[in-house]
Amino acid sequence: MKGTPWWRNRRLLPLLIQAAVGLTILVVIAFLLGNLVRNLSAAGLLLSWRWLNLPAGFDVSETLLPFNAELPYWRALLAGLVNTLRVVVVGLVGATVLGTLVGTAAFSSNALLKRLARAYVELIRNVPLLLQLLFWYFVIFLSLPDGPAALRLPGLVLAKSGLYLGPSALVDGVWQGPARITLEFGALLTGLVIHSAAFIAEVVRGGVAAIPGGQWEAARSLGLTHRQTLARIVLPQALRVIVPGLNSQYISLAKNSSLAIACGYSDLYAVAETTLNQTGRAVEVVLILLGTYLTLDLAISALMNRLNRLVQIQER
Repeated sequence: MKGTPWWRNRRLLPLLIQAAVGLTILVVIAFLLGNLVRNLSAAGLLLSWRWLNLPAGFDVSETLLPFNAELPYWRALLAGLVNTLRVVVVGLVGATVLGTLVGTAAFSSNALLKRLARAYVELIRNVPLLLQLLFWYFVIFLSLPDGPAALRLPGLVLAKSGLYLGPSALVDGVWQGPARITLEFGALLTGLVIHSAAFIAEVVRGGVAAIPGGQWEAARSLGLTHRQTLARIVLPQALRVIVPGLNSQYISLAKNSSLAIACGYSDLYAVAETTLNQTGRAVEVVLILLGTYLTLDLAISALMNRLNRLVQIQER
């Protein structure tokens, strides 16, 4: 009995196709890498990482790590990375809280609150983030008064020299307080939180809407208020729908933080751009940026996938 021809073998044929596609991809990658090496060799810019130990020669305007111009480039990039992580972590918390409040407001019994929440989502989602950042920095924060005319709220002073938290006082015409937030960080954080919260609100609204109406009716029959029903009955069940959608929004916030340069905030991208301009090491700097943001996004995705497994209903 004759065997089945290879081109009709349902087990062999998919393997051959995958092997051919894989070989083609490897050939294309080899060609691109070879072309890159030839061009770098012609320009005298073969890949090298020794420049990372050279003095940076520039200052980072704002950093949680001690840094000065005499320290090497790798320390400058590390300072930029810490600044990026700072705004991403605080931004994720702020956007989650605000987005949850706005998303649940869509189910409020107050008609005005529902309309305001809807208007906020539609307005913010349809305006580019870059324009929002420019608005907050140049129109709002840089327009703040300074000195005695600064805006004073309980536990907060809004001045052109910065945002001061805690009990603050005006000393020789300069505000001083326990904690100071620069206008650059404040504008970037405000823009990221408000922009991301609009998308998170839609994720939360969709998750809450997915819960059967019988859950609301059962909670009302038990005497629970609207707020108690949301907090104790609906939201815990809606997490199974909300968490997967939050993953993509969190990753978007992390990537959008690279727009910090619009506000003059010294994040990783801003420091890397200065490094590239001084060293001319475009390939190495871009590889560092790609690897860092990829690692950050994968870390967020891994944590959210873990959380997603925890909130799913465990079948017995």
